[in-house]
Amino acid sequence: MNSLLSHKFVQIVVLCILFSVTVVLSLFYGSKSMSFVMMWQAFFHFDSENMDHLIIQTSRLPRVIGALLVGAFMAVSGALMQGMTRNYLASPSIMGVADGSVFVITICIIFLPGASSMTLIIYSLIGSALGAALVFSIARMLPNGMTPLTLAILGTILGTFLNGISQALATYFQVSQNISFWYNARLHQMDPTLIKWTIPFAIVGLLLAFAVARSITAISLGDELANGLGINLLEVKALTMLSVVILTGVSVAIAGNIPFIGLIIPHITRILVGQDYRRIIPYAAVVGALFLAWSDIISRFLNYPYETPIGVVTALFGVPFFLYLIKKKGGWNI
Repeated sequence: MNSLLSHKFVQIVVLCILFSVTVVLSLFYGSKSMSFVMMWQAFFHFDSENMDHLIIQTSRLPRVIGALLVGAFMAVSGALMQGMTRNYLASPSIMGVADGSVFVITICIIFLPGASSMTLIIYSLIGSALGAALVFSIARMLPNGMTPLTLAILGTILGTFLNGISQALATYFQVSQNISFWYNARLHQMDPTLIKWTIPFAIVGLLLAFAVARSITAISLGDELANGLGINLLEVKALTMLSVVILTGVSVAIAGNIPFIGLIIPHITRILVGQDYRRIIPYAAVVGALFLAWSDIISRFLNYPYETPIGVVTALFGVPFFLYLIKKKGGWNI
């Protein structure tokens, strides 16, 4: 018992150190490096007329907080999708969920140009649900439509289709500049107000994820086993998709469409902690948060002093991993 408590304590200390280092480095480095003294003054002796203080408080702090949150939400969404569908290629960015959010946000910006932060979040959630519903509905109508490779192809095709319509609409209605944020995922444009509004939704999404974690472990081993354990498959899958829709919707609302986090982080987490989703979900949140925050830091140095789009950095890790999964597992379920 003492050994277990000691192990948990060490884990908590290590995580606190990792998160602290991540936040500090994210605040320090960018197109302009900040000193520790400057950062201290920005927090404890804030001067609204000091440009460096404003950069730290209104740009870099929301940026790192947003990166940590979005990384956690997308990783948990991916873990839930992979467990529920037993599909090692499932993720919000590949299965059309994130693309649905961007599509509906585009419509919102065109027809409701003065939309509030809450309205954008609601439309993003509706878009997530739309994207997921379209992909799974079409898949069920096709022979072998629910296999991992087929679902991934369907999600990619549908996502490309929705993006094409979105960009066509944006060009026609001359709002391309307004919606570029949601396509290119510029973390440096984080809106602190939007982040605050997403927190209640995210809490609901995470609570749902933890609530279904035990059942998802059983479902990931087969529907027959889950039925044998008395699990209501329809109810659990509905709650799981609701969690995925919420977490993906708020992520896209905050930061735009960032690919591959929900694909690769759950696999890394399963290697670390095994197949129990009661452990996978919290660990995926931690690993996903750190992954995106460090990807953001890396993006500032790849073409210094200019920033590389965060989607490019995640793709540098995600594309090889995606190809590796296809080569290793083929078109079969996990």
